[in-house]
Amino acid sequence: MLGKRVPKPGHNPGLSIYTPWMVGDHPGVIIPFSPMENALASGLRFRRVPRQSLSNCFKMDPLLDENLEQWPHLNELVQSYGTDWVKDICKYGHYESIGPIIFQNQIFEGPDTDMETEMDLANSKRAKMQDSVDEEMTSTSGSHIDSSDAEISKHYGESPLPAYEPVFDWDNERSTIFGQRVPATNMFQYASGLRIAVKVLSLSFQAGIVEPFYGTICLYNRERREKLSEDFTFRMLPTEMQDTASSSEARGIFRVDAPSASICLLIQLEKPATEEGGVTSSVYSRKEPVHLTEREKQKLQVWSRIMPYTESFSWAIIPLFDSGITSASGGSASPSSPITTTMSSSISQEGAAEPVTKITLDGKLGYSSGNSVVVEVSNLNKVKEGYSEESLLDPKRKVHKPVNGILRLEIEKIQSGQVDAEKSLDNQSLKVDGLQNLDLESHSSDRVELDRHGFTDVAPNDFQAFDFRITSRNEPFLQLFHCLYVYPLSVSMSRKRNLFIRVELRKDDGDIRNPPLEAMHSREQGAALQKWAHTQVAVGARVACYHDEIKVSLPAIWTPTHHLLFTFFHVDLQTKIEAPKPVILGYAALPLSTYAQLKSEISLPLMRELAPHYLQDSNREKVDYLEDGKNVFRLRLRLCSSLYPISERIRDFFLEYDRHILRTSPPWGSELLEAINSLKNVDSTALLQFLQPILNMLLHLIGNGGETLQVAAFRAMVNILTRVQQESVDDGERNLFLVNYVDFAFDDFGGRQPPVYPGLSTVWGSLARSKAKGYRVGPVYDDVLAMAWFFLELIVKSMALEQTRLFYHNLPSGEDVPPMQLKEGVFRCIMQLYDCLLTEVHERCKKGLGLAKYLNSSLAFFCYDLLSTIEPRQVFELVSLYLDKFSGVCQSVLHDCKLTFLQILCDHDLFVEMPGRDPSDRNYLSSVLIQEIFLTWDHEDLSMRAKAARILVVLLCKHEFDVRYQKLEDKLYIAQLYFPLVGQILDEMPVFYNLSSTEKREVLIIVLQIIRNLDDASLIKAWQQSIARTRLFFKLLEECLIHFEISSCYDVVVLCDHLTTVGGFKEEHAGFREGSSISVSLGWGGWRLAASVNKKFPCLAELQRYMHKKPDDSLLMGSSSRSPLGDKPFSSKYSERLSPAINHYLLEAARQEVGPQGTPENGYLWQRVNSQLSSPSQPYSLREALAQAQSSRIGASTQALRESLHPILRQKLELWEESLSAAVSLQVLEIIQKFSGAVATHTIATDYGKLDCITSIFMIIFSHNQPLSFWKALFPVFNTVFELHGATLMARENDRFLKQIAFHLLRLAVFRNENIRKRAVIGLQILVRTARLRVVLTITLSELMSEVQVTHMKSDGTLEESGEARRLRKSLEEMADESMSRNILRESGLPEKTFVDNRENLSEKCWSWSEVKVLSDSLLLALDASLEHALLASVMTLDRYAAAESFYKLAMAFAPVPDLHIMWLLHLCDAHQEMQSWAEAAQCAVAVAGVVMQALVCRNDGVWNFDHVRALCKICPMVSGEITSEASAAEVEGYGASKLTVDSAVKYLQLANKLFSQAELHHFCASILELVIPVYKSRRAYGQLAKCHTMLTNIYESILEQESSPIPFADATYYRVGFYGEKFGKLDRKEYVYREARDVRLGDIMEKLSHIYESRMDGATLHVIPDSRQVKADELQPDVCYLQITAVDPVMEDEDLGSRRERLFSISTGSVRARVFDRFLFDTPFTKNGKTQGGLEDQWKRRTVLQTDGSFPALVNRLLVTKSELLEFSPVENAIGMIETRTAALRNELEEPRSSDGDQLPRLQSLQRILQGSVAVQVNSGVLSVCTAFLSGEPATRLRSQELQQLIAALLEFMAVCKRAIRVHFRLIGEEDQEFHTQLVNGFQSLTAELSHYIPAILSEL
Repeated sequence: MLGKRVPKPGHNPGLSIYTPWMVGDHPGVIIPFSPMENALASGLRFRRVPRQSLSNCFKMDPLLDENLEQWPHLNELVQSYGTDWVKDICKYGHYESIGPIIFQNQIFEGPDTDMETEMDLANSKRAKMQDSVDEEMTSTSGSHIDSSDAEISKHYGESPLPAYEPVFDWDNERSTIFGQRVPATNMFQYASGLRIAVKVLSLSFQAGIVEPFYGTICLYNRERREKLSEDFTFRMLPTEMQDTASSSEARGIFRVDAPSASICLLIQLEKPATEEGGVTSSVYSRKEPVHLTEREKQKLQVWSRIMPYTESFSWAIIPLFDSGITSASGGSASPSSPITTTMSSSISQEGAAEPVTKITLDGKLGYSSGNSVVVEVSNLNKVKEGYSEESLLDPKRKVHKPVNGILRLEIEKIQSGQVDAEKSLDNQSLKVDGLQNLDLESHSSDRVELDRHGFTDVAPNDFQAFDFRITSRNEPFLQLFHCLYVYPLSVSMSRKRNLFIRVELRKDDGDIRNPPLEAMHSREQGAALQKWAHTQVAVGARVACYHDEIKVSLPAIWTPTHHLLFTFFHVDLQTKIEAPKPVILGYAALPLSTYAQLKSEISLPLMRELAPHYLQDSNREKVDYLEDGKNVFRLRLRLCSSLYPISERIRDFFLEYDRHILRTSPPWGSELLEAINSLKNVDSTALLQFLQPILNMLLHLIGNGGETLQVAAFRAMVNILTRVQQESVDDGERNLFLVNYVDFAFDDFGGRQPPVYPGLSTVWGSLARSKAKGYRVGPVYDDVLAMAWFFLELIVKSMALEQTRLFYHNLPSGEDVPPMQLKEGVFRCIMQLYDCLLTEVHERCKKGLGLAKYLNSSLAFFCYDLLSTIEPRQVFELVSLYLDKFSGVCQSVLHDCKLTFLQILCDHDLFVEMPGRDPSDRNYLSSVLIQEIFLTWDHEDLSMRAKAARILVVLLCKHEFDVRYQKLEDKLYIAQLYFPLVGQILDEMPVFYNLSSTEKREVLIIVLQIIRNLDDASLIKAWQQSIARTRLFFKLLEECLIHFEISSCYDVVVLCDHLTTVGGFKEEHAGFREGSSISVSLGWGGWRLAASVNKKFPCLAELQRYMHKKPDDSLLMGSSSRSPLGDKPFSSKYSERLSPAINHYLLEAARQEVGPQGTPENGYLWQRVNSQLSSPSQPYSLREALAQAQSSRIGASTQALRESLHPILRQKLELWEESLSAAVSLQVLEIIQKFSGAVATHTIATDYGKLDCITSIFMIIFSHNQPLSFWKALFPVFNTVFELHGATLMARENDRFLKQIAFHLLRLAVFRNENIRKRAVIGLQILVRTARLRVVLTITLSELMSEVQVTHMKSDGTLEESGEARRLRKSLEEMADESMSRNILRESGLPEKTFVDNRENLSEKCWSWSEVKVLSDSLLLALDASLEHALLASVMTLDRYAAAESFYKLAMAFAPVPDLHIMWLLHLCDAHQEMQSWAEAAQCAVAVAGVVMQALVCRNDGVWNFDHVRALCKICPMVSGEITSEASAAEVEGYGASKLTVDSAVKYLQLANKLFSQAELHHFCASILELVIPVYKSRRAYGQLAKCHTMLTNIYESILEQESSPIPFADATYYRVGFYGEKFGKLDRKEYVYREARDVRLGDIMEKLSHIYESRMDGATLHVIPDSRQVKADELQPDVCYLQITAVDPVMEDEDLGSRRERLFSISTGSVRARVFDRFLFDTPFTKNGKTQGGLEDQWKRRTVLQTDGSFPALVNRLLVTKSELLEFSPVENAIGMIETRTAALRNELEEPRSSDGDQLPRLQSLQRILQGSVAVQVNSGVLSVCTAFLSGEPATRLRSQELQQLIAALLEFMAVCKRAIRVHFRLIGEEDQEFHTQLVNGFQSLTAELSHYIPAILSEL
């Protein structure tokens, strides 16, 4: 498939260099090539780059263009300047990136909206946004190549690699390689600096303009007083004289190296010489307004037409740069700057600072548009006298009079930089992210056309002024220029003249009549060369001064007779009959060979006449001189030539070279050897300027000279190269000029001569062998090593050029040039040379010499280049030689060299396609690379490990993102190529584990990328080797999930319902306060902040929508800046998860502040957004808003680095991280599915009992923060795995797995995102296959409740159920809903019959929907209990009753799980002990013991049986709740039967015993001890038994003591409490019975309950109903809350509730009873006549009997009243009951046995108390009042006879018992009570007398 080299992508072999996009010229300009050159033109390997000519191209004058063949050196010079450059397009590698990868926004759990909805909204608005944005920003991004089309069906998600390396920049990655070659631009000399175009718009005078004006503009340096450029000439004609070809349209273009305050424009104006007696130039400078008369205008017009000569008129200087600007600074333009900010901001990238600023003080800024400004120069200074440029700047000069006129100029800054042919092709679209195209400016979508000079923005008629600094720079000449600038300065005469000078160039001085050479450049642009040129006229001056610049083209070779001839004329400036004619005054001659190189001033005498041969010294005496032969003529010359070297040694070398080539010198060539050797003494500037031709000539000599000449030329070349490297300003390892020479200029003589590589290899090889043999070779050897890169690159280019020329004509269309087989001799020579150099690298590395590493890189690039040129097997021999020398794990330095070598080699375009040395080898280079990289991962040097990992990542990125490798078969081939590496990792896992986390990520991304593209067969083969190896394979996948997880700590405060401010966040609402309960945080949720911020910051939402237009820059919808909060110390990395290259990218981008460098749309966008953000209602910037929103939750130090990023960059970073995490998870999921299928076929090696490979991955996957795309893909796989392996996965061995999966499914069931939540419901249904799952789910629900905040604070400060709790409830309900499940299954992509099929496939008893309903209800109960508990959080300490109840409900809800049941019971026990509710606390302990005891009895484990359990039930009825054997035996990890032991039961029984004795409920203690004793008996623990029996003794004694107490014992008091009012919530209209301590009175409980509920009334009134009457709730005030509290009495089991007697509790305490009460009563008096109170005859009594839900003492302090019965007693029954009650009390006192005499005192006291209340005379409400009420008057008639008889009988019995009691009293009293006894007797007698009125029979009875 990849056996042959594929053509370069996008290459059409028929495409010629003539196509416009390959040429830096106008389309249609065709450069003819010879047939041989067409080989290069075809675009196969080399590309011709047209040489871009300088300004006004210096052409060899046809007259001067002699036959160059007789001057070989000239031929070389012209060739080196004139031919096109030849560029090897393969040299710097080839990489054509696929289109930008578009990362999808990952949808995570979000705070207040479903993010999918938000994204849909954003997308819908996208089309509208697109229209408006497109008007402002034109996109030029190329078409995207979607590489995923073919893989849609194959893969679940995108490849992880693009997200890991989202800004992969191949060039940048290569630049990090040590010694990396950087391609140089071939026009460095002319591309740097700033270019300024000056155009003269108009000239106007106050007096008007009627004659032509001429002018020159040049760049001038005021400080150094020198011209920097040649003159740009222009003319301004009056309107009537203008023609269409006016030169004013042209622009002068000047180049400025660096801005400086001393650089200015010097403008000099001329006008026709003034007529004597005519209109003088002073009319232009008068102060008072003046207008020319018509006559004056006519005179001026006529004169200017006949006068061809001009005179100086005025001058001005325009500074281009502020004095504050230096070349290093970049300050802004000053207010007077003629170049505006827009111009400054777009200054060239070469580093020039902002240009221009002030004109002169009175210069005015006109208007500006784009990059140009219009400057009005009003300070034109009139020339008053003869002047020169120097005198202008002389501080002592006379002040020149200003001209009343204005010159308007347009100054424009032209975008700098030569755009050569490659840039026009390659840089059509700049790259910003390495993968993402960036919009250029609005015009850039059109094809950038380059003018013939290679500049954009330059018109054909523009004049590019020659930059004189070219001739003095230390840079090679690249262009042909050969001319002389002549500057006549002054002529000093003895009398005043109107003098001007004519200049001409003559070939000899033989005959003056011969015409001069046409060599003078005209002042008219584009005109032909002329024979002579004139200066201005110096009018009426004794010392005539000139400032003309005369440009002369020179002959290629000049002889001693070539000279300049100056002729001096006087002209009369008066009009007589005809136009004035000039008169010759004298001559001056200047021989070129003598003076041309002089830079200083030259002075010459003036000859009166010209004699023949006037140059010869012999004729000098005959010549007649003016002014006594003094040197009166001063002038200056400036030679600008790239043909004529200033250096004599170079000229000598050229001369000897010519003689050698033309064979005119003696054959031994000693003069040539001397000339060659003397080159080392040439001045460095001159050497550099002629570097390229000299190198060409030396290479020619090396290529075909004799051995001596070869060695001399080679040594001279080494010396020159070393000097160039050391002395040039460029400090790079590969000198810029030399790189330029090799890459562009060197053409191996264009095929005209034999190639140089054999000679070069031979001469260098012999030198290396001499060194190896130990001969002295001198310092040149070290120099040649330092410059080895140059020679090696030269050798390869020479080979490649030969290869291209050899094969071009024989190539079939569309084929690449085949590799060239080197001749045996040449290859042997190269092998020997390579071996010598390798030895040098090895030895010098060990010594730690820096040169070795550079030499190593050079050798690597040599092999790299050879791979493209010669037969690969020959290259592999070189590589093999290298690896033999550097075998195994070497020292760090050597190992580093080896890695660099491989890194460079494997970066070759054809690396993947290189066949091995042996046909059996798949790929020699890749196998070597894998082996060496794996070795390096075990290297002790940590930096080596990182480097090795990086090499592989970059390689895989190159394969993944290169257009050439996008076919599936290519990807598969590459994956198989690298797959052995995965095997090596599995074989040596400790090597992997020893890597740092960064390297691990690099390795893991490599592994994932390889596996992704691998075929299933290869994967299965890898899993077949052993169980351990398969397990290690999945360990690698686990590491992938762990290392690329999006941190689960994105806890962001949920602001959604609480942000009420408009402009920004107000602290009291924002929910940022520490410790507040406003937030509802999920520990795993990855919640986003920005969706809520959007509400408050509409501009942010706008920004998101705007950014959505460009997917690569899009903000995460509904996403904030989320950063991981690791517990690691603050790191300088922006991202831990992404490639290390990201940190560098972000660091660079952060410096720009606008975002990625050079992204106009980003900068523009940010300005747009800022304008919105800064509006008054939006005071915050986006950054401040996001930073403030996160500040409270996210550690400042951890966050600081990310916070410093521009928000767009921060969003990008997060998008990449999330995409990476999602891609890795999906990739692992894909592998799991393949593995699951393989397991089902039983063809691989794994643990089939537990399937731990699958379970471990699932546990990690579920526990991580995943996006929606992952959850969507997960559940079909999850279902498939359970279908195939359900029985194994549900086995008890996998309890830990089941518990974790159950937990995470419940966690997902809380999610806001409906898509995820519904899938979680499906997951739960897939999971629920056995009854054990009920326990597992209950356990995990409990754990979930501890992580979810199920409450939410409302605006009024109260708590309510949170959204999470509501969603969890909804999920649990849906779980049991069969109809809804079908819909969800359909949405999730699962078949509707999923669960039906499941039930059929599994052998064990499976669930039905009814069972799932039971489970669902059970879980809902637990949820409700947890919710209620949480809602009470704020009042937990205040309302202990409610707190205890919530603990109780939790204990009941989690009853299926013994551990949780016990845990909540113990919490409840602790709460009761805090309240000192000892009986309730004891009941909790009993309940715990009961749980343990039941489990033990169920398992037949222990000493108890069901009888013991029943005994315990009598104490605590709750124990009777059955615990299923499944639950008690469920040993889920961390839970279950292991804790249910006899010892724990005994422990809790003893606790119950202790608590019951504190409650003084001793009869319970006895029952408990009787359960403990069997345990001690079975263990024969006699000591413990003794203690138990002692305790029993004490218990029974305590019971006896209670019963014998005269005051009846009560263990508690009971109160009925009724709640009425909506504010009570669930308590409204409910009644409870409270059990309180026995010392709590009615007032106490009223106060306590009022205190509890008043704080919760929220402003409503709380009212306590004072009586116990029946409450009609509907008649109460709606906004008032009522409490009704009534004391109640417990009802004994055998008590007669229908008895009319008044209840006295002491009557019932006759024997020991279990104090367990579940019924209570209280009596309420009432009347039926509507009166609130009446007499006894009207007083009825209502008895209320209450039945509670359970019995006291219970697990809680209050029980709900479930049933209430009412009994009513009539007034007479009341009266009878009252009398009977008193009779019974007296009789009871009389009949109670007393043990001894000592008990008489308490008996006497109680007897006195009862008697006093019965017979005292003052007691009017006693029996006497009963008689009065019922036995007299009208009431007596209403009584039935039976009632009457019962009443009389009761009265009689009462009086009889009283009489008996008085007698007993008499026996008991002493002396002191005699008086009291007398009163009792008297009272009894008077009572009897009173009663006799109603019952006469009473007297006889008593």
